[in-house]
Amino acid sequence: MESPIVFDVLDINAILKTLPHRYPFLLIDKVINIREDFSGIGIKNVTITEPPFLGHFPERPVYPGVLMIEAMAQTAGVIGIRAAGAGGGEKPRAVYFVTIDKCKFRKPVIPGDTVEYHMRYVSRRKAMWWYHGDAKVNGVVVAEADVGAMLTD
Repeated sequence: MESPIVFDVLDINAILKTLPHRYPFLLIDKVINIREDFSGIGIKNVTITEPPFLGHFPERPVYPGVLMIEAMAQTAGVIGIRAAGAGGGEKPRAVYFVTIDKCKFRKPVIPGDTVEYHMRYVSRRKAMWWYHGDAKVNGVVVAEADVGAMLTD
């Protein structure tokens, strides 16, 4: 059984209040279904006007896989910060992305796709948090990775 939802939708304004990232490196548009078990889903609407498409690749635009992994980490950061803060705790001042493991790219993502970053909490030790992420387009996994981050005060 899934754990209860703590935040149904965090829009871009809530994300901007949570993460230090800004254009062009804020890579998620909203986060939905943040649950008590620290899971949730980041949403990215991929558009042709984004800077990576100037050179990746001019004849066949493909959204860079490394940006999807960074978006997974940003989604996990929002989930961790918001879910931990929901209990009345203080928001950390910084989140540092520190590990990537078991990363696989399965299918290309192109302009017009909506990527869902399904992030599942794996474990935590002190300030370190680990998540497993599946990036999906239309329900199909396009990338996956285990990511770790440090939340600091």
